[in-house]
Amino acid sequence: MKIAFFDTKAYDLPSFQKFGEEKGVEFKFFETKLSPDTVSLAEGFDGVCVFVNDVVNAQVVDGLYERGVKVIALRCAGYNNVDIGRAYGRVHVFHVPAYSPYAVAEHAMALLLTSIRRIHKAFNRTKEHNFSLVGLTGFDLHGKTAGVIGTGRIGRVFIDICRGFGMKVIAYDKFPAENSGIEYVELGELFERSDVISLHCPLTEETYHLVDKNAVERCKKGVVIVNTSRGALIDAGALLEGIKERKVGAACLDVYEEEADVFFQDFSGHIIDDDVLARLISMPNVIVTSHQAFLTEEALAGIAETTVGNIAGFFREGRCDNELCYRCGEVERCRKERREKCF
Repeated sequence: MKIAFFDTKAYDLPSFQKFGEEKGVEFKFFETKLSPDTVSLAEGFDGVCVFVNDVVNAQVVDGLYERGVKVIALRCAGYNNVDIGRAYGRVHVFHVPAYSPYAVAEHAMALLLTSIRRIHKAFNRTKEHNFSLVGLTGFDLHGKTAGVIGTGRIGRVFIDICRGFGMKVIAYDKFPAENSGIEYVELGELFERSDVISLHCPLTEETYHLVDKNAVERCKKGVVIVNTSRGALIDAGALLEGIKERKVGAACLDVYEEEADVFFQDFSGHIIDDDVLARLISMPNVIVTSHQAFLTEEALAGIAETTVGNIAGFFREGRCDNELCYRCGEVERCRKERREKCF
């Protein structure tokens, strides 16, 4: 089992080398991202392992198929960067549906607390021996309403954390969790009632720009928006306008819709060409982290173990429970209802 591993970072190596050796999966690590320009590197490999910013469009899928690649192993939960429809009948696609939901949910709360209690500003001040409290007034989470969009494992962990702070929680999900004790409401009602909105849903055609100009207009004045899921869930331009108009009180972003050419890289000595991102970062009530919510030791180990298990299971047993199937067009729901390979 020879796998070409794209977009390699130093933190990927220990876990993937460890579990690869245990399962007999041989990785060749490439720093470059997978794209139409680099797909030739997959020549001679049984599969490729990719991350969120690798490009796996129809052209790349065809290139992999022509080179005899049998599997695309995503080392993440999201798969919006993969043309699943094009892969059907050509290359099998796996993902990691869950690793450490606590990692992402806790990061979302960390961003929220940092923002509303002005921790980032206080840190910068005290580093310069400025101990003034002027401008650092925050607000209690206790008694506020959290609107959670997406109640999968991460969303439910975030709900538990919010309840621990004494918050009232309402939620929206196209497929509500049964017998969960969660108060589900329509999306419009969630926008109107929430003091804090946190996104924990996948990026699909339906959820693209879920938070747009109209959504922002329906929100409470001063709403805090948190996104640790996928960047394109939010129309960044509409968010920026909402901040400028003082409608959005704060934004906490671990993802950004045009992050592919920026995140995971060091641009500290360069000018960022993305004007919207530059404006967002410049705002005093915006916190941006570079897609690091997953980055804990526990999550990295879980991602590697599941990814390697997906690969080894497919080649040894001919199937994988985490395959993303396009046979019926439902992708994940199809996978849950079937226990055989997609094609």
